[in-house]
Amino acid sequence: MTQPPRDHPDPETAVTVGRITGVHGIRGEIKAEPLTDFPQRFQPGSRLWIDGAPYDVERGRWQGRSVILKLRGVDTRTQAEAFPGKELRVPEAAPLPEADVYYVHDLIGLRVEDAGGQTLGELSDVFSTGSNDVYVVRSERGELLLPALDDVVKQIDVKAGRIVVAIPDGIEFLKPAPPRKKRPPQIPGTDPGARAAPKT
Repeated sequence: MTQPPRDHPDPETAVTVGRITGVHGIRGEIKAEPLTDFPQRFQPGSRLWIDGAPYDVERGRWQGRSVILKLRGVDTRTQAEAFPGKELRVPEAAPLPEADVYYVHDLIGLRVEDAGGQTLGELSDVFSTGSNDVYVVRSERGELLLPALDDVVKQIDVKAGRIVVAIPDGIEFLKPAPPRKKRPPQIPGTDPGARAAPKT
């Protein structure tokens, strides 16, 4: 298979924008699950990295929630079959469009405190319910699930490494749960993983 010269994006800044789920047809096309809020990541002429090797997008089209891509140098089904399960990456996250928008990977690991300064635990995950995000806080006491709403999340200070919250009545620590599967870095607000400031 002909590949462009190897290049290795900085793992500290590279982000995952898609995951290859299969092959499509016999002309080397791949099918991918987008993990970004920026569809232009897959436009013709865009460059994506797979296992550290850069590939230029020759063409792409949407099929439901998936994107079908033809990468330069991948011209047969046999070549494409080497890629399912691999990640599509870019060297760095897209610029955040406004203040109070954060990448999820910048929030994970922040210390979570109540308004009195008492440490509740560490933010271990963020997931969406459709109507709002939920912050998962872990500590020796277990797991605390907090809705990411204005009246709950009072302050996010990435530089200081902390999030200040007000725990709603009725929400308590649950029994410790098994660690959630760690997911690849994503981009927020606008490359998956990015999240706007909490909204009511």
